[in-house]
Amino acid sequence: MKNFKLPDLGEGLPEAEIVEWHVKVGDTVAVDQVLVSVETAKAIVEVPSPEAGTIARLYGEPGDIIHTGEPLLAFEGEGDDSGTVVGELKKADTGSRQDQFIVGAAASSKRARANRATPGVRALAERLGVSLEQIKGSGPGGLITNDDVHRQAGHQKALGDAEPLRGTRRTMARNMALSHAQVVPVSIFEDADINDWKPGTDITMRLVQAIGQACEAAPDMNCWFDGDNLSRRLLTEVHVGIAVDTPDGLFVPVLRDITHRSLKDLRKGLENLREAVRTRKIPPKEMQGATITLSNFGTLAGEYANPVVTPPQVAIVGAGHIRDKVVPHEGAATIRRILPLSLTFDHRSATGGEAARFMAALIAALEKP
Repeated sequence: MKNFKLPDLGEGLPEAEIVEWHVKVGDTVAVDQVLVSVETAKAIVEVPSPEAGTIARLYGEPGDIIHTGEPLLAFEGEGDDSGTVVGELKKADTGSRQDQFIVGAAASSKRARANRATPGVRALAERLGVSLEQIKGSGPGGLITNDDVHRQAGHQKALGDAEPLRGTRRTMARNMALSHAQVVPVSIFEDADINDWKPGTDITMRLVQAIGQACEAAPDMNCWFDGDNLSRRLLTEVHVGIAVDTPDGLFVPVLRDITHRSLKDLRKGLENLREAVRTRKIPPKEMQGATITLSNFGTLAGEYANPVVTPPQVAIVGAGHIRDKVVPHEGAATIRRILPLSLTFDHRSATGGEAARFMAALIAALEKP
């Protein structure tokens, strides 16, 4: 047999989840015929056949995780394994979903995990309705034992079955763990008085433009930091990641070069990105390269937050729920519209003074009529 390995699906994505096979063993396929739909952290991708031939074996079932370079299927006949795809990888349309803005190795595959158990243990797990994917073996080399299976069965009976994270949520969990391990976060909070804004002001675009002006005044926040080599790179262009909440998890598409674009162009660009996220057709490159992030969680609820900085970025701005507050204004207690702001920054790269200067510039830009 000749194995066809899962190719690089773009931008170095390390794995994909099998969604649906479009062929079965014994089928004869043509070049570029769709073999399988897989879900990456970014989109659902249809993988075409690199050659004409007959399917001899399928590796994995829907729901299994396949890593780049692992066998995906096998063709009949002899030859070298293939790890490339002939033809275009197409994004599948998964339908439109409403979204809001919010805060922000082969051994890990299902087949490999299941192999870390003896036939007797696998039979016990099947009889008790336990998934071996949810068990960390306590035996030698991570081998799953009978006690491990019984323990998991007890947990399931008491608490119900756990739901494995898939696709975007799986990637989000990994990225948040990476941030927690690498970043030294510090947050500061302040309010912006936006009472003088004209009716119908585009709040998100004002925030984006204000971030651009603040980056010009305090460029230390528009930066990439290399924690391994303790080096930083101050960036001249400002590319803002916009945190978008969807039922599938958190997406952060990038609105590029914001300081050299009109408000109308920025709004159109953001709508295009949101549509691409909703339909899961967004190219991976459109979710990379952000220099600073905006989390407009106030469209849902909440005043202040500690948004999570994603390396190599060093800062993220959080915008809370706009509300009327009694504040001192021109010597009197006055009801004004107030926008709560949060700024979390990586203290390895930036000082408190630099963060405060950024926040001051951000507020000054927002408080202009």
